[in-house]
Amino acid sequence: MIYLRLIWAYLKIGLFGFGGGYAMLALIEREIVGPGWITEQMFTDIVAISQMTPGPIGINSATYIGYVAPAESSAALSSPLFGILGSLLCTLVVVLPSFLLVTYTSHLISRHRESTLIKGIFTGLRPVVVGLIASAALLLMNSANFGSATPDVIRSVSICIAAFVAVYFLKWHPILVIALAGVAGYLLF
Repeated sequence: MIYLRLIWAYLKIGLFGFGGGYAMLALIEREIVGPGWITEQMFTDIVAISQMTPGPIGINSATYIGYVAPAESSAALSSPLFGILGSLLCTLVVVLPSFLLVTYTSHLISRHRESTLIKGIFTGLRPVVVGLIASAALLLMNSANFGSATPDVIRSVSICIAAFVAVYFLKWHPILVIALAGVAGYLLF
């Protein structure tokens, strides 16, 4: 039963997750934290880890949730083999809608690239994607990340501000900033 629920959740994420990983965060959070497969704190950790590992957030979360959800739902499914099966199913299901959509529409879109209808569709999707990304930023500003003004929160916000200044104003390379933020996090926490 858990596998069908996982397939349904990640099928919805794959079908309606427009705009990439950040735009999909609200939908992913609703589908995986809502049923109790993971906590809000674990979701935040998945987002952080997904940024450090190759691949998009949707696929990384599908692989991880597919692995842990069977064991969380029933002790009888705590074997790693059930987790691997869940990982494979969720990863395949989240990728499948996009794969099929791109396969079947790429030719159509390239043939009608100058069409007013196609241009209008893409023009309408841009602000939606920006709104979904803004929603993801607000979603991550939760009590699990920013409870009260504890020293940990102050250190986290300081690292965030320093990283923003380094990338946006000082034009440091993002990989360097990520590495320095990791070192700062290790030393401060």
